[in-house]
Amino acid sequence: MSDFDSIKTSTLTKMEKSLESLKSDFGGLRAGRAHASLLDGILVDAYGSMTPLSQVGTVSVPDARTLSVSVWDKSLAKNVEKALRESDLGLNPASDGQLIRIPIPPLSEERRKELVKIAGKYTEQCKIAIRNIRRDAMDEIKKMKKDSEISEDEEKKYNNEIQKWTDDAIKKVDEQLSSKEKDIMQV
Repeated sequence: MSDFDSIKTSTLTKMEKSLESLKSDFGGLRAGRAHASLLDGILVDAYGSMTPLSQVGTVSVPDARTLSVSVWDKSLAKNVEKALRESDLGLNPASDGQLIRIPIPPLSEERRKELVKIAGKYTEQCKIAIRNIRRDAMDEIKKMKKDSEISEDEEKKYNNEIQKWTDDAIKKVDEQLSSKEKDIMQV
């Protein structure tokens, strides 16, 4: 395998991970309907350390406007309820022993616009990450040229290819944002 093949593999893998990360970030933005991934980013104070909600209970979706969390250890129910209430998701959980019900209120127009702005921030962070990955790959190509491992023509060809991957990844980011905006803004 040539050095360029390893750069290609590494670069494309990193770009794909950036896109997956964006998808995960978008999963935490609620769009008016209940879905379990909404609570993925919630951390609960459990046994002295911050633990993901999924490790202290089971999240389920009984209907389109409700989530429920079945806490495994009753002593953690209050901490789970507190973590949900203090999250920036605007939720108001109601505890019933080990079962916590979370009604998903409809989003106001103002809150929808706020969520679109947050989605835009996530998108911009992802684009910056992708451009940094491109820069690193181009630096490796530049080093190969400097060390006389490749010709100037090969350097240009490789840089053009890296730019094409970057453009493709940025296009996917924009498509994800567009889709998420539609999801958030539909009433």
